[in-house]
Amino acid sequence: MRRQRSASESLLSITLALEAFLVFFAALTAFALKAIDPVVALVGGAAFIVLLALCARLVRYASGSWFGWVLQVALVAVGILLPLMYVIGAVFLLLWAYCFFKGRQLDRLKAAHLESSAADLDTLDHRTTTKENPA
Repeated sequence: MRRQRSASESLLSITLALEAFLVFFAALTAFALKAIDPVVALVGGAAFIVLLALCARLVRYASGSWFGWVLQVALVAVGILLPLMYVIGAVFLLLWAYCFFKGRQLDRLKAAHLESSAADLDTLDHRTTTKENPA
């Protein structure tokens, strides 16, 4: 049976996948514009994509989420090489922050709902057994 992913893990993984596409196209743009050395653009872009993919697998752990924050700051810092990346990186940083906090909120709400549902089932089960076996 497959492990159930939390809302936080799903949202953060989706954000990282979108960023991987962004980095791919940013590396191609840097290569085409000759903004930086082509080897640096392509190898650096590929390395960043690998880090994003690794982080997408690790976001279920607290350390993976913090690694994601580091990658968000690094993405904004790419603006040193391609100035438009300051804006795009900032947008993805905001998206990451939203997904981080909203995902945790959804996970807390789901846990509370499951807890109250379990309590309702226990109460219902208790009522059924006391009606059948009045002591």
